Amino acid sequence: MTKMGRPKSDNVKKKVISIRVSDQLYSQLLAYAEKHNLTTTDVVLRGVETYISKKE
Repeated sequence: MTKMGRPKSDNVKKKVISIRVSDQLYSQLLAYAEKHNLTTTDVVLRGVETYISKKE
């Protein structure tokens, strides 16, 4: 019998980052994610990627 579960990804994400944000920023993050049909993780990752690419 084959294994059940999540299929293996080519881009494995092993690192976890935990941050604290204000209630206001968290509310803005949730609203933006919902408006653009994204997860909060997607919004944060895109923001970090954009910030880093502009700095280089």
